[in-house]
Amino acid sequence: MTVVLQKENMIACHQCDTLFTMPNIIAGQEVICTCCGSTLFVRKKDHINRTLAVSSAGLLFFIPAMVLPIIGVGVSSAGIYNDASLIDCITLMINSGYYIIAFAVFIFAIAVPLVRLSSAFYISICIKYNWLRPSLFTFFRSHHMLDTWTMIHVFFMGLIVSMYKLTSLAELSVDKGLVSLVLLLLCSTLVSITMDQHSIWEKLEQEFG
Repeated sequence: MTVVLQKENMIACHQCDTLFTMPNIIAGQEVICTCCGSTLFVRKKDHINRTLAVSSAGLLFFIPAMVLPIIGVGVSSAGIYNDASLIDCITLMINSGYYIIAFAVFIFAIAVPLVRLSSAFYISICIKYNWLRPSLFTFFRSHHMLDTWTMIHVFFMGLIVSMYKLTSLAELSVDKGLVSLVLLLLCSTLVSITMDQHSIWEKLEQEFG
């Protein structure tokens, strides 16, 4: 007897490629591979509202993180004090001729986080209010690809290293822009945690598949 497996009812382990029949689980449960023990996927609780809240917060912190001063550098004995925002840093690199670095910082620290948070907000709104259309497939696929292009945490680590090196040369002060940048980084990370991509794919496939 030949058994025909329907591919839409199957799931493959991303570690060992073992195929399983798609189980029916409820929110809060997870599927574990019986061969290697890795987690196949987790059905997250209230993922739409949580993603909507986190992405909204991230968009609110975005503008302050870009335009407010990040750190202040000064020498009290000389009476010199300077501060710079993320936009100022990019402008300074352009004026100094570091066009490639300025472009990379703009793409990975500004453009990608903005598009990623905006797309998460848009996807959550569409799912929450059932504003589903075929173009959402392409939109969600693009959002999924941006997960590997978010580099704002790399910029933040470089900023921390720079601050550490400057402490022996001048007095540093933490400005509001750095606080906003930290909160933006937190929201950008939480979007990946709160969004249940498996459930969204299932919903879109059921609607348009």
